[in-house]
Amino acid sequence: MQNKKKKKLYRRLKNKYRLVVMNDDTLEEKASLRLSPLNVFVAGGTIILTLITLVIYLVAFTPLREYIPGYTDLNMRRNLYALTLKADSLENELAYKDEYIDKIKKVINGEGLRQDTSGSSPAASGRYDSMIVLPRSREDSILRLEIESQDKYELNLPDKKGTGNGISNFFFFTPLKGTVTNIFAPADKHFGVDIVAPKNETIKSTLDGTVIFSGWTSETGYVIEVQHGNNTVSIYKHNSALLKKEGMYVKAGEAIAIIGNSGELSTGPHLHFELWYNGTPVNPSDYIAF
Repeated sequence: MQNKKKKKLYRRLKNKYRLVVMNDDTLEEKASLRLSPLNVFVAGGTIILTLITLVIYLVAFTPLREYIPGYTDLNMRRNLYALTLKADSLENELAYKDEYIDKIKKVINGEGLRQDTSGSSPAASGRYDSMIVLPRSREDSILRLEIESQDKYELNLPDKKGTGNGISNFFFFTPLKGTVTNIFAPADKHFGVDIVAPKNETIKSTLDGTVIFSGWTSETGYVIEVQHGNNTVSIYKHNSALLKKEGMYVKAGEAIAIIGNSGELSTGPHLHFELWYNGTPVNPSDYIAF
């Protein structure tokens, strides 16, 4: 019984029908199409699957998906993330500038400064929050007058032999290993040495000290200056990037800049290194092997 019903249904699906288009006035046959329920079902299913595939393709691979609720552009997310990082960087930079200006105001007003060592300090954990003025005793005043009177008649000049209290008693760390292409020539107003090294080489501080300048000048490009003990200052010019900011304490051998070719006076990637002692430029090659 069931088999007969199935065969009858199958025959119905395969029955042929003719779809005729006729002229209403003349009854002339214009077009005809032979159809069966099975063909109509297959054709309809194929059209529906094609439409579904087309919609999925448009949603997945074309910008039209942005107009569908719930879908967003991936590039927009990346841009928002990048803008968030830039905003955070600008906020930190503004905070640093405000702190720097506040310190300058305190220096001008003669107030005590809170020293920010940024992880590096003269002492391993030393931190100074205020300035304490101690009263002088009579013996202290006499000793000060005696030392100051002796200093008036003594010239503390660089000592190349390493005796006395001269600059030769320091152990200088080589700021950059390379080839010296221009020597110390104060008569030509060249107060340092030029050192050529491979690209992206790091420049290191020659002694422990505090960064007193870290910025840009039109002639010498990115420049960083470090104040060391015993009235010694080292200067590093024509860098491509500066790794330390003003007020930061650096140790000997610590990276402070990247070699570069910045500034109008630079003709190629190199480091112009100067060494000043008691306000006078000295020849770095006398104390450092590059």
